[in-house]
Amino acid sequence: MTTQPFPFAPEPTAGEREAGRLMFTGPIDFVKGVVAMDGLPPPDRLEVCFAGRSNVGKSSLINALTGRKNLARASNTPGRTQEINYFTAGDSRYLVDLPGYGFAEAPKAIVEKWQRLLKAYLAGRQTLRRAFVLIDTRHGIKAVDEEILTLLDRSAVTFQVVLTKADKVKTSDHAAIVTQVRAALQKHPAAYPEIIMTSSEKGDGIETLRAIIASLV
Repeated sequence: MTTQPFPFAPEPTAGEREAGRLMFTGPIDFVKGVVAMDGLPPPDRLEVCFAGRSNVGKSSLINALTGRKNLARASNTPGRTQEINYFTAGDSRYLVDLPGYGFAEAPKAIVEKWQRLLKAYLAGRQTLRRAFVLIDTRHGIKAVDEEILTLLDRSAVTFQVVLTKADKVKTSDHAAIVTQVRAALQKHPAAYPEIIMTSSEKGDGIETLRAIIASLV
């Protein structure tokens, strides 16, 4: 049997699941919103960041991970998140919510400022262990996603694709989307060789993502 490139991340073991649960039952707090590199918190703990085009479901995923309904503010307005938002996860991790990319209801100058900040952050944050790039299961990887994936390649930041809103797509249609995603990822040397399929509403994949974050060193 031929092994598929970029298989789904395996189900966590009982120990891995518990480690993830414990991390996300610890203190989860909003730290600050950052608009410039000199505003970043001290690099005193490991961090993971979440990137995705506008309305891909980043806020909903972070809320599902942390079990807090309103920790990250979800919005139906694309581009509302205009800062790099930092949250603590227990006493050993930062969760970092990056500004949504792609279409944004903001002036061009503001969008360009976000892009510069994003590039500087990805290239210069030594405590960043992994970027989770969220891709809407309904649409797969689009041209606008390729821009961020290429930026992560150039910044030598390992990234892992998280498919969101899996419950919005018929199970019979999953295979075609996953095939498209796998083909696109083969062009990106910084891509971590496993993908995660999630549903923030149903809770699918949340334990797996928690366990992966807890395992990073």
